[in-house]
Amino acid sequence: MRDSTNDLFEELDPEPRLLMGPGPVNVYPRVLRAMSTPLQGQFDPQFTGYMNQVMSLYRRVFETNNQWTFLINGTARAGIEACLASLVAPGDKVLTPVYGRFGHLLNEISRRVGGDVVSIDTEWGTIFDANILEETIAREKPRVVAISQGDTSTTMKQPLKELAEICHRHGALLYVDATATLGGNALPVDDWGIDIVSAGLQKCLAGPPGSSPITFSDEVADILLKRKHTERGIRPADAKDGEGPIIGSNYFDLPMLMDYWSPQRLNHHTESASMLYASRECARILLEEGLEDCGKRHVLTSNALRAGLTAMGLTLFGDADHRMQNVTGIFIPKACGDGSQVRHEMLHDFGIEIGTSFGPLDGKIWRIGTMGYVCRKSNVLRCLSSLEAALRRNGVSVPAGAGVDAAYGVYSDAGL
Repeated sequence: MRDSTNDLFEELDPEPRLLMGPGPVNVYPRVLRAMSTPLQGQFDPQFTGYMNQVMSLYRRVFETNNQWTFLINGTARAGIEACLASLVAPGDKVLTPVYGRFGHLLNEISRRVGGDVVSIDTEWGTIFDANILEETIAREKPRVVAISQGDTSTTMKQPLKELAEICHRHGALLYVDATATLGGNALPVDDWGIDIVSAGLQKCLAGPPGSSPITFSDEVADILLKRKHTERGIRPADAKDGEGPIIGSNYFDLPMLMDYWSPQRLNHHTESASMLYASRECARILLEEGLEDCGKRHVLTSNALRAGLTAMGLTLFGDADHRMQNVTGIFIPKACGDGSQVRHEMLHDFGIEIGTSFGPLDGKIWRIGTMGYVCRKSNVLRCLSSLEAALRRNGVSVPAGAGVDAAYGVYSDAGL
């Protein structure tokens, strides 16, 4: 049956939600206001000036001097695919250490672009020992190691500085997916020696999904330019192609995007202006607060949440020494089954979204995010009090007020 041409549906008016799952999270109001800025043509000098500002801002966010620091139009996965599709040539060996769902994603994308992929696994809830990584890299001799800094499916965070040193000792490039960590966890790209990184706005940066900041070194740029190919419709007379294999994706072709973001401004696509405005404001907010202070805020908030959850008698998931600073995993009490009813009540009775997980952890843990705009005292207290009520309704005995009191204690110790 065809829809009536007269049925235009109602104006958007969603119920307010506090998004405390693993992402996306609530967007900074300043970012929403920035997105309403009037559009300009993509080659308007004022707009290209904003593009230059975005590059400068994200160099500071990534703590890098990399010239090639810009945006990929698309969600965080677009940034991942652009990096891997451009860096990994058919037949290149890629090592993907898998400690959660997103290691599997990097594995799949690397295979799809023609990589010769080797994978190693560790139990979900743990991270990789550096010795195991070095033994594997020395044995397999990958051209690229691809790993997520933090995997929200397990709430774990892999140390990267030592891994970068290992990669460089053995001639491998390190690609890092920082979708879930940038802005809330330390990621000094130059200091740690990371070769290429991509991220997203919708987690600690508290922006909307739809833009992916990336950065890569001059060494990576030289490798990418060996695969350069300029499409015929925009090709300058003096254009020279690289000797390497053409990149399989036009949209995610980093050498062409380098021309687009460079002073040459060689047309590639129509820049997502509203998302560029959003990305610019996300970076401004983070840098105004300061990277170090923002990281401390995420640590304090997670500590308060975790103290409250523990005081309620719940058990935290995973290796305590390697938890992300912005997402917490909790074992679902047996009385709650797969936990879906509690999540339903949290959402529909209290307006708070929390998440479960994937694969072997689906229905086994809840995941609560405290990141970006959401990462604040009032939200932690609201979440803990609401969760206490939902747990009681589902047969779990919880000490009255214990979660909120424990969180208050953490904030009081911090002078807040």
